[in-house]
Amino acid sequence: MSNDEPPLQLFEKQKKIYPKRVWGRYRELKWWAMVITLGIYYLAPFIRWDRGPYAPDQAILIDLESRRAYWFFIEIWPQEVYYLTGILIIAALALFFATSVLGRVWCGYLCPQTVWTDLYVWVERIIQGDRNARMKLDNAPLSFEKVWKKGLTHFIWLLIGLLTGGAFVFYFNDAPDLWNDILNFEVSYTVMTFMFGLTFSTYLMAGYAREQVCTYMCPYARFQSAMFDNDTLIIGYDEDRGEERGKYKKGQSWEDRGHCIDCSLCVQVCPTGIDIRKGLQMECIACGLCADACDGVMEKLDLPKGLIGYYTPRHLANKDRSAEVRFIRPRTIYYTLFISVVSLIMLYTLVTRSPLEIHSLHDRNPLYVKLSDGQIRNGYDIKILNKAYEHKEFSLSVDGLDDAEISVRGITGSSIDALKADADSVASYKIFVKAPRQDVHSLSIGFVLRDNDTGVTAKHESLFISPER
Repeated sequence: MSNDEPPLQLFEKQKKIYPKRVWGRYRELKWWAMVITLGIYYLAPFIRWDRGPYAPDQAILIDLESRRAYWFFIEIWPQEVYYLTGILIIAALALFFATSVLGRVWCGYLCPQTVWTDLYVWVERIIQGDRNARMKLDNAPLSFEKVWKKGLTHFIWLLIGLLTGGAFVFYFNDAPDLWNDILNFEVSYTVMTFMFGLTFSTYLMAGYAREQVCTYMCPYARFQSAMFDNDTLIIGYDEDRGEERGKYKKGQSWEDRGHCIDCSLCVQVCPTGIDIRKGLQMECIACGLCADACDGVMEKLDLPKGLIGYYTPRHLANKDRSAEVRFIRPRTIYYTLFISVVSLIMLYTLVTRSPLEIHSLHDRNPLYVKLSDGQIRNGYDIKILNKAYEHKEFSLSVDGLDDAEISVRGITGSSIDALKADADSVASYKIFVKAPRQDVHSLSIGFVLRDNDTGVTAKHESLFISPER
């Protein structure tokens, strides 16, 4: 290679995409989706929910310090993490169901990457102008206009990122108290770190990465087609009607030519920069903006809308655009059945779960103590989980062990009648169980805990260890 030849380029430089403004029913639907989802995200931490004087009154809260998660009337304890598993399973199945019916509707309307990118592009368009103006500004030399427009854009982007990070930490703290701390500059280092980290990630993903997240980072685009079938609604181009495409002059006949005038508006409005006329592609997020752009052109030309729209592969293959979409089919039935089963199991466990739990842990060393009167004593660590939002007193007894005596903190007797546990908390006690020597080395017993007010009981199985014969 001579010195005059340019270096070999193996990869093309990433081209920046400038989505053009468009209006239509799908764009309006995207605006509604953005407003509703962002409204829920930013405002939900400030919703109050009265749980009584001994529990937080924030409707949605993940209390890491107390190891609790609250969602309105539902409270999740650490040992109930299976609820989180159920929620994730339902979310995944719901996503699969939506994809099998409506294609990548989640990506186009509800995905956080899409929502925040739409918001950032809207800010960019308000300050810098539409597609051509933004391209011209980027290619222009440095000037006062370019500095203030770019500076104001990035300032608002960072402000949105800061609000996004701040809203996220509100879900892990009492929102009004944390808001006052922020206003008084009394935020802890941990909270501040999370806020600034999420500010930067939002700014980076929605301001710069944008469609590259969908194309290169998100795994969903790689396996979405596995959930498609011939009745899945996808964005499609009516090739039979559109080809042969070509430029159009007013008054020209539409005979022997297609309705596509090759205006490329469908490409210009696409947030991922693809040409849908080439067929379904991995980068397509099914937002429908290309359909809005094409419908606008068809309306101006007094032609039927729908050259680009939501079609199923069966519609396009059979050339029958008016055929009814089959939403009920084996695939959707299976997903609905699985979602229903998991939901019913979670609902059943939630409705039938006890407000009281007891757990015991036998001492490891020593396993037992032989007392001077010949009796055997075992030690246990007892934890009482009081899930009620009021202070409680409980009685503890032992099942399966004759002539047993329980002692705790100097209280001795056949049962303990006043074990206290604060509201929505865990109480720990050191328990000693004394009984005559048993005929077997290991005897199964059960600790029975009873609520003195309501009579609700909880039981936990354990062992009573005696010397071997």
